[in-house]
Amino acid sequence: MSETVPVVRFEKVVKRFGESTIVEELDFRVDRGENVAILGTSGTGKSVLLKLLIGLLRPDDGEIWLFGEPTSGLSEEEFAPLRRRMGMVFQSGALFDSMSVYENVAFPAREAGIQDEAEIERIVAERLEWVDLAGTQEKQPSELSGGMRKRVALARTLSVDPELVLYDEPTTGLDPLTGRRVSMLIHDLDKKLSSTSITVTHDVVCARTVAERWCYLSGGQVLADGRPADLFDAAEVEVREFLADFRAVEAVDRSGEEGSAAREGGRVG
Repeated sequence: MSETVPVVRFEKVVKRFGESTIVEELDFRVDRGENVAILGTSGTGKSVLLKLLIGLLRPDDGEIWLFGEPTSGLSEEEFAPLRRRMGMVFQSGALFDSMSVYENVAFPAREAGIQDEAEIERIVAERLEWVDLAGTQEKQPSELSGGMRKRVALARTLSVDPELVLYDEPTTGLDPLTGRRVSMLIHDLDKKLSSTSITVTHDVVCARTVAERWCYLSGGQVLADGRPADLFDAAEVEVREFLADFRAVEAVDRSGEEGSAAREGGRVG
């Protein structure tokens, strides 16, 4: 694929449920290698955007392009090859509770047609090592903490080397410390693998960690799009208010760090 062709492009996409319009003439694109966070309050169309991307929902109007290919009118069978080029980490982790960690991570590889068990074992061991869970193959999901389940879900998603990785609220249900660790893991893996990724989140700390570009949705449309610094100073009041609490906390943290550094400098002097 040419580097100039976006991995994802929405053109005037509309999605309605009954009389409610959730996504309204949405224009949005993601280029290869970009890591984008989709922000916004509840009900603004963030999760619907992901479902439209993977074909669980189809737009009522407009066009979605994936890997340079228009998707309108594609049958489920025709859409399947595009879906196989994507991987999604669901909000709940969505592990198969009846399967071991090994079988969960191996599942996409088997579905992709890999039959060599030695190769599957290699893939599973490598991906679990990537998420700091080496040696957990025989554990059951019920034996894992919430953070560990999220990491197994990430290993499973990466087992088939997707070209586009989608994260749906990856830190939901986690305590702040575990959420930061999961966010940093996503960031590190994106850099390691040169991934193209879209992260839907209401967690600004997560967005700050995983994405170099933020896209704020409101009323099913893009209200602001750019670098985090651009959105902190956005002209739109709604965007600034959404980010205000995080900016205040970040300012306090920064002043605390500066104060600590000054005290250390004073002691050294």
